[in-house]
Amino acid sequence: MIEYVHKHITSELDQNTRTDTIFILTSIVLNLITLAVNSGISKDSRTNSSTLIVMFVFVSLIIVVNVVIVIGLIKGKYTRAKLLKGLIEMYKDQHVDKYYDTSLLGNYDLRYNLFILVVVFTGIIATVVPFILR
Repeated sequence: MIEYVHKHITSELDQNTRTDTIFILTSIVLNLITLAVNSGISKDSRTNSSTLIVMFVFVSLIIVVNVVIVIGLIKGKYTRAKLLKGLIEMYKDQHVDKYYDTSLLGNYDLRYNLFILVVVFTGIIATVVPFILR
């Protein structure tokens, strides 16, 4: 039964990693595409109000998607921590906990914070730069 639980927890960790990767890549790609589109149309928005509305629609998209992704990353961060704590407890029960360095938990926490920073910062850049160019 222990092997089954171990396999289940590690598969959950793998799924968590895949989901987080998709979130991060989606956010960065969306932010960069929106930055390019809004920057390209920013000069037209001086004279054309519909272009300005399109820019605000894209900004709304950036905000909504990035908020969803940040919430997803925060949930992923807590999920990973809980799963790893469960694994550590299992390792302690099996007397193999010396093979897992618990300082890795802090490294994962820092990594998630850095991912969230990248998502937020690219979103801010994608939002602000076109309006500066305008």
